[in-house]
Amino acid sequence: MRSPLAKVMQEEEAEEINMTPMLDVVFIMLIFFIVTASFVKEAGIDVNRPEAATAVKKDRANILVAISDKGEVWINKRQIDIRAVQANIERLKAENPQGSVVIQADKKATTDILIKVMDAARAAGAYDVSIAAQEA
Repeated sequence: MRSPLAKVMQEEEAEEINMTPMLDVVFIMLIFFIVTASFVKEAGIDVNRPEAATAVKKDRANILVAISDKGEVWINKRQIDIRAVQANIERLKAENPQGSVVIQADKKATTDILIKVMDAARAAGAYDVSIAAQEA
C-alpha cells in the first residue's frame, strides 16, 4: 500500500500546467509578424514636397531618391554625387528587380537636377519613375 505522502505528490504532478505549447505558439506568432512586417525606407533627408491636386499615394516605393533645396542628392541616407546616381540605382534594382523609383524633390530644387536624376534612373533600367508630391 502506498503512503499518503506519495499519493499527494502524484496529485501535484498531475495538476501542473504545461506552458510549452503556449510558448511555441507565441514564438511562431512573433516570427510571423517579424517576417510580414513592412519596413519603412527613407532617402536620408526630409524635403518640402510641392503640392499637387492629382497626387496619388504609392504603396510600394522601394528605391527612394531625395533632392534637397541645395541640389544635394541622397540615396539610402547617404549623400551621393549626381554622377553616381545611375550606379546606385542599378545596384538597388539588382537587389530588388520589382522596385520602383520615387524621387522626392524639394520645392526649391532645380529642374536641372531632377531631370538628371530621372535620366540616370531610366539609364539604370528603372522605367517606373515617380516624383513625390504632397496632396493638396
